[in-house]
Amino acid sequence: MELVQDTSRPPLKYVKGVPLIKYFAEALEPLENFRARPDDLLISTYPKSGTTWVSEILDMIYQGGNLEKCRRAPIFIRVPFLEFKAPGIPTGLDVLKDTPPPRILKTHLPLALLPQTLLDQKVKVVYVARNAKDVVVSYYHFYRMAKVHPEPGTWDSFLEKFMDGEVSYGSWYQHVQEWWELSHTHPVLYLFYEDMKENPKREIHKILEFVGHSLPEEIVDRIVQHTSFQEMQKNPMTNYSTIPLDIMDHKISAFMRKGALHPPSFPPYPGIAGDWKTTFTVAQNEHFDTDYAEKMAGCSLSFRSEP
Repeated sequence: MELVQDTSRPPLKYVKGVPLIKYFAEALEPLENFRARPDDLLISTYPKSGTTWVSEILDMIYQGGNLEKCRRAPIFIRVPFLEFKAPGIPTGLDVLKDTPPPRILKTHLPLALLPQTLLDQKVKVVYVARNAKDVVVSYYHFYRMAKVHPEPGTWDSFLEKFMDGEVSYGSWYQHVQEWWELSHTHPVLYLFYEDMKENPKREIHKILEFVGHSLPEEIVDRIVQHTSFQEMQKNPMTNYSTIPLDIMDHKISAFMRKGALHPPSFPPYPGIAGDWKTTFTVAQNEHFDTDYAEKMAGCSLSFRSEP
C-alpha cells in the first residue's frame, strides 16, 4: 500500500534567491495573473512584525468600527494573504476572488517577488517594521508551531539562520530597508511596531489619514480597545485557532504568545519591545549587534529594541 506523503515540515524553496515556505513558493506562479485595483490597500511586513494587528485595525476602519462585521470571518479571509497556500486550505488567490472592493490585501514578500501590478497601480501600502531582536525570537516560536516551516532546530542555530537570511522570506535587513527606500517614491505609510505598542491611538490616526477615512473619536477608541493584544489573543477571528492543528499546533506555542504559559526557558511576555532579553545570551547579543551594525550601515532607519 502506498504511504501518504507527510506534508508537514518541507524544506524551504528558493525563488530568485529568496527562501520561501515550499507551498508559498508554489503559489507565486498563479499570482502572476493577479491584477491589482487602484483602490486596493496592501499591508506589507516581514513575518512576526504586527501583521495581524494592523490587518484587524484596517478591517475595523473599513467597517466603520462595526464589531459584528469584523466577526464575519477569520482575519485571513477578511484580508487575503496573497502568497498563501497550504494543504487543505483555500489559497490567498481563492479567497481574493470572493473579496468585494475596496480590498485589503496582505503580503510578506520582498520587492523582488512582489507582483508588479501592485506597483503599476500605485496601490497604497501600510508597512509595519519591528526591531530585529524581537522579530527573531517571535519567528523562532512561530517556526516551532507552524508546520509549513522546516524544523527550526535549536534557538542558537535559528538565530544564525536568521542573521544569514536563511529563513522563510529571506533577510529581515533587506526587507525593512528596501520597503523604506520604496516609501520615498511610492505611497507607503511606514509604521513601527514599537510606536504602535507605545501609543496605538496615535498610529491609528496616521492610518486613518493615509487611507482617507475619518471616524468619530469614540469609534477610534473602540478600535484601540478591540485590537488590544488581550482582545485579539482570545478572539477566534484573529488568533488563528481556526487553522487545522496539523498546520498550526497551538499546543506547541500560541500564534499570539503574550501571556501564554511556557516552560521556564521560554519568555512569558512576548509582544513587547525588549522581550528578546529573556532569550538572547550575552554572547549572542554581542554577536548579533556586531552583525547588525554591518548589515544596517548607511541606513537611516532607526529601531527601538528596548521598552
